[in-house]
Amino acid sequence: MTLSLARLAADAVLYEGYLLYPYRSTAAKNQVRWQFGVLSPPGAAVAGVGEEADLAVQCLLRTDDAGDPAATVAVHLRFLQLQRRSAERERADGSYETVGELRAGGAVWTSWDEAVEVERDLGTFGVSELRRGAEVTVRVPGGEEVEHLPGGRLVRRRWPLRGVVSLTAEDDGALLRLRVSAANTGDPATAKDAALRSSLIGAHLLLEAGRSRFVSVIDPPAEARDAAAHCTQHRCWPVLAGDGGPDGQTSDVVLAAPIILYDHPAVAPESAGAMFDSTEIDEILTLRVMTLTEEEKAQARATDAQAAAIIDRCEQMSPQELQRLHGILREPHPAAPALTGDEWWAAEAAAEVSPETDSVRIAGIRVVRGSLVRLHPSRRADAQDMFLAGLEAYVSAVHVDLDGQTHVAVTLVDDPAADLHEWYGRHLYFAPDELEPLAGTGDIDQREESLS
Repeated sequence: MTLSLARLAADAVLYEGYLLYPYRSTAAKNQVRWQFGVLSPPGAAVAGVGEEADLAVQCLLRTDDAGDPAATVAVHLRFLQLQRRSAERERADGSYETVGELRAGGAVWTSWDEAVEVERDLGTFGVSELRRGAEVTVRVPGGEEVEHLPGGRLVRRRWPLRGVVSLTAEDDGALLRLRVSAANTGDPATAKDAALRSSLIGAHLLLEAGRSRFVSVIDPPAEARDAAAHCTQHRCWPVLAGDGGPDGQTSDVVLAAPIILYDHPAVAPESAGAMFDSTEIDEILTLRVMTLTEEEKAQARATDAQAAAIIDRCEQMSPQELQRLHGILREPHPAAPALTGDEWWAAEAAAEVSPETDSVRIAGIRVVRGSLVRLHPSRRADAQDMFLAGLEAYVSAVHVDLDGQTHVAVTLVDDPAADLHEWYGRHLYFAPDELEPLAGTGDIDQREESLS
């Protein structure tokens, strides 16, 4: 059950960037596709016509007994296989010529690169087998299909793919560190078109544990932090994606994705269907689709059957379905009574806080406005904040929200726009345990006076 739930998020990864609004082949943003998880054939990256041929992920496994022979890991490799759709017009002599656009009856078809979903169940491996190392060869056949239309035909071609998935495991204290790599082993390619049609696109892994649990490597429990620090990733990042357990830091399923995600990623229940751009908001994309002209919608439908499905779904949405897309307020702490209406504002007004003078103790040190700290972003951080790890910053304010959580606003020491950020009140925010107090603290206003 949890694997099927994980597939919902995995499908969003699989089709991320497949076809972007306005869903037309002629749109500039759709001239370069397949941005994520592309395993190109050997030689393509060196020749500058494709991506690297491999990806690798390391994750942590906890068993009741580190030597339990019954503990297992099932591996699923998922990706898209390019399918080139050629629109061909029938000549008077019965032969065919490839055209950019084919009009057949009331429909219009364009030549376009589609994709076919591929999933390979690579088997279930025991702990002892993983310690010895295992390797599985993946082969996907090519093919050709012809769809006849009035005045022409559509020819869909796929090229064979080859790959290999390798698995190894080693002990790291009480945990098992599992490494899974996937590589394209097809014929070398030094031309862009040959590289693309022989690529594994949107490649990612689903790993399912049996009689064991995966441990988060981005938010590990205290006893697993050292082991998590030893894990390295190559073009792929593991996140927990199944049953979260009582603390949310373990799971029976890991999604190893080519894009940065948090643990337990999920598609919002309000979403009416895939939009192929999970970094956007469904409501905005839906409203944008509804503003397309009839000619633009026809072009999108001619581009791809899945684009046509998006157009049709948006057109047929009821007012109630559109309202659902507007979002919902979810209580992050369901055990505590939620504040609503006048209670919310009354609580805020009654709170005695002063962000510019309040303080928080970190590692026994009082941190206030002007304190110098080093940043150590964790799971609470935005993905972009990970690039700030290890940098120094000054504390600008200490905030306490209505749930009693403390948030520290900081400004980077080496930011050339620091003065502007201070003036605008635009800061970076971190939890106290993401900060390391440093020497050289003091009041910002006093520091500025000493520098003037």
